[in-house]
Amino acid sequence: MTPTTPEDYIVLGKISSVYGVKGWVKVYSYTDPLDKIMEYGNWMLRQGNNQTLVEVDKGRSHGKGMVAHIRGIDDREVAKKYSGFEICVPKHRLPELSDGEYYWYELEGLAVVTAEGVTLGVVDYMMSTGAGNDVLVVKGDAHSVDRRERLIPYVEQFVLDVSLEAGRVVVEWDPEF
Repeated sequence: MTPTTPEDYIVLGKISSVYGVKGWVKVYSYTDPLDKIMEYGNWMLRQGNNQTLVEVDKGRSHGKGMVAHIRGIDDREVAKKYSGFEICVPKHRLPELSDGEYYWYELEGLAVVTAEGVTLGVVDYMMSTGAGNDVLVVKGDAHSVDRRERLIPYVEQFVLDVSLEAGRVVVEWDPEF
């Protein structure tokens, strides 16, 4: 299966700047663990409508992030043009998840309703707290009880059900909170 549209790709990180003088780049990885991003080898680099397919031939941990070398780029100034580009890979290359596990991109855009049927909004994005659990960032919309933004911990206590087919997340959450 060959990806053909931007929707066929998932953003796994970003090139933040250059590293050294031999064409290496600093990588901000969204993967867990961070170095998982290096396993994909071929990246689609994208910034707006500008995109290019590259092959990563070397990479390693560096401080709290990663650095990588793109095959054929051995000059700092050439590598610099990719600063700010998103690192994308085809969605079909992501590992299969167990039942009840979801990639963040799958949750974004789902309606969020309480167990009592009150619509709170939609999942705008996910956030990692570093405290062992992620957080649903829910934005109120025209169909929700109000237009408030809510931060709901993504833990069993609060997230009762996720249905990608129905396009909804059911939560145990007080609409007043």
